[in-house]
Parts: sequence; C-alpha cells; structure tokens
Amino acid sequence: MLDEKLHDIYDEVLRRDAGETEFHQAVYEILSSLGPVVAKHPQYADAAVIRRMCEPERQIIFRVPWADDAGVVQINRGFRVEFNSALGPYKGGLRFHPSVYLGIIKFLGFEQTFKNALTGMPIGGGKGGSDFDPKGRSDAEIMRFCQSFMTELYRHIGEYTDVPAGDIGVGGRELGYLFGQYKRITNRYESGTFTGKGVTWGGSQVRTEATGYGTAFFIDEVLKAANQSFDGKQVVVSGSGNVAIYGIEKIHQLGGNVIACGDSSGYIVDHKGIDLELLKDVKEVRRERISAYAESRGGESHFVGGGSVWEVPCDIAVPSATQNELNGSDAARLIKGGCRIVAEGANMPCTPDAVKLFAEAGVVFAPGKAANAGGVATSALEMQQNASRDSWTFEDTEQRLAEIMRRIHDRCLATADEYGKPGDYVAGANIAGFTQVADAMLALGLI
Repeated sequence: MLDEKLHDIYDEVLRRDAGETEFHQAVYEILSSLGPVVAKHPQYADAAVIRRMCEPERQIIFRVPWADDAGVVQINRGFRVEFNSALGPYKGGLRFHPSVYLGIIKFLGFEQTFKNALTGMPIGGGKGGSDFDPKGRSDAEIMRFCQSFMTELYRHIGEYTDVPAGDIGVGGRELGYLFGQYKRITNRYESGTFTGKGVTWGGSQVRTEATGYGTAFFIDEVLKAANQSFDGKQVVVSGSGNVAIYGIEKIHQLGGNVIACGDSSGYIVDHKGIDLELLKDVKEVRRERISAYAESRGGESHFVGGGSVWEVPCDIAVPSATQNELNGSDAARLIKGGCRIVAEGANMPCTPDAVKLFAEAGVVFAPGKAANAGGVATSALEMQQNASRDSWTFEDTEQRLAEIMRRIHDRCLATADEYGKPGDYVAGANIAGFTQVADAMLALGLI
C-alpha cells in the first residue's frame, strides 16, 4: 500500500497519463518504496519534488518518412522523452521496435533517471526510439530510416544536452548511420553526443559487453554478500541479444554454468553449458532463430518451440529480453525449480506479481535499475574518454565497470539498511536513486 501522499501522486499520474500502463507500473514501483523516505524527510513531499519527478521535462514526438527498397514511402513515429536533467545531460538509449509508443518510452526514461543516478556519474535520464521494425529490412532501408530519424532528432541532442545510445533494435550499424547523419547536418564531429559507437570512431572498449558483464558482476556481489560464489550454480538467461550473450560470457568466466537461453520463437537447453561462440555466430553473424543453435549442436542441445525458458530449473535466473516477460506463473515455476536469485538484465522484465512472489518465497531479487546499470555506466566512461580525446584499454575499462557495479551493490544494501529494509535490493535501489535526484532538484530551485 502506498503512503497517502504518494497515493495522491499516483492517482494524478493515472489521470494525466491515461493508457500508459508500463509508465504507471514503473511509477508505482518507485512510489511503493518511498513511504519511509517521506516519513523521514517530509521536504520531498512538501516541495512537490516527487510530483515533478513523475512529469518529463520534455516530450518530443515526430514523423519519420522514408522510402523502402521498392520506392514505397513508409511512415513511422519517432520519440525522445527527456525526463530529468538534474544530475547532468539526458542519457539513455534509442529503441527501434514495433511495440514502441509513448508509454514505453516514458517508462524507460523514468527508470533511466534512477539507474543513472545509482552509477554515481553526472548524467540525467532520457529515452527515445521509434515503432520502426529493423527485422527483415536491408542495410540500405535501415540507413534511410536512420537518416530521416536523425534529420529531426539532431536539433534536440548534444554532448551537454542529450546523449542517446543503443537499445533493442539499435546496435553498432544503426548508431553509425545515426551519427553519420548528425555529423553531416551539424558539420561537427561531436563524438560525445552518442555512446555505443564503434571503437575505431570514438567508442569505448567494453561498451558492447557492458550491460551483460555488469549484470554478471552484480550477481557476483550478491553471491559474495551471502558468502557464496558462482561455482556450481546453474543459470538460465532469457533472450539471446547483446545483454544475454555477454551476460552468459561473463557468468561462465566467473564460474557459473548457463544452461538455457532463448528468443521469441522458443528456447534452447544445453546442460553442458551454452557454447558461446556458436551462439554469437547464430545470433550476431547469421542473424538466425535460436533453433539454429540446437541444429548445429546436434544431440548436445535441444530446442523447445514456443515455450518459456523459465520452465528450466535453475539456481539463478537472469531475464534479459524485454519488459514484463516474466510473470507470476513463470515466477512460481522458478521458485518450484529451486531458483534463489533473480537479477534483471533487461528493463522491468518482471511483472509486479512475479516480484511479489519472489519476495514471499525469500528469493533475492535484483531490480534492473541496479543490476543492469553497467551499460549506461560504461556509456558515461565513453563520454569521459571523448571529452579528453582519450582511449582506455579493455582491461582498464572492465576494471572500472566492475568497481562501479560493486559500489551500486553496496549502496543498495546500505540504503536498504538505513531505511529499515535490510537485504531488500528493490527498496535500496529505488531510495538511493530517488534521494540523489531529489536532492539535486531541491538544490536547483523550482525546476
């Protein structure tokens, strides 16, 4: 139950942002942790800082016209929600996926604000994207779409204003086309305006791996806090994109054994451990369905079409695909199968009923704003390198990432203890992120 003052704020969000269910869910998840904060620090409610925090500073929606390879004009919708800049320039990725609409972009930007605060880096929160679907499109079509998208977006971004990066559907190829058009229009090589760039043209080492690596580092800290390690742990990861692939890679390096992963068509099980090089070949080179992995492995692996990867018993679950992919029924299966830790590699992949079941069963739950903050943390490191015209080694950058994830983990636990929620990573992450943003907003006046 929400505190009375917080309940009024939530009712206002429901009224003002009707139909934006993902945004409602993200706001409720934050507000549900703030009762002890408002009781201890009433100035946050009295100054309406929480109400202001639930309203984006700026919402940009625009038309994206482009021509396909047949010469037919296509129309998509572009978005950029610049949510909060109290701590620094807006920072957050671009998502190209048919499911994108304003509510999803707002939820992502809202979550990004607190995630970015947890990193300790001077960056605000924002998010953007389009309902454009890059699947099945040629490189030329994707280039034309990206150029049209950037022809509008360029006027709203900059290294001291708003710094986009990649997300679902936006990888190195798309970022290259977007940055190329930005450079062409502005006649400036402002490499700090984008992160996730190719290493040869201003990008950072480890950025490709950062979200998956960071999630694995966070789980490692959770295990250490319980005097355990990855050794002997059976792990299931959903998805088979960037976050999943590099999460699997680092979990294996840390001693865990990832036995299953999947995509929208189903999942594979490989009890000897996922063959990472084969998975990269199937998903990153050949761009095929996950079933091709099982076909290549022969009898070592099997594919389950249309099923849920959460049917596979495991010690640790890492949902790394998309929002609300793991529901209450999935949570019940995981609990029955012996799962003891769930860490979100994606943004809000667990539904509220799933999170509730994990809490009731004593399953340690690490929310995405903490567990998957490694991606944006490394983006901030990329911005540092761009600003100083410098380039760090892979080893140095990975070491910095590991240290940032350790600090986030420790801060979550310390904050949870401070507010009477020992061991509650959700409360710790929400309160720590919120108080940092709120204090900055109060210091800056009525903004």
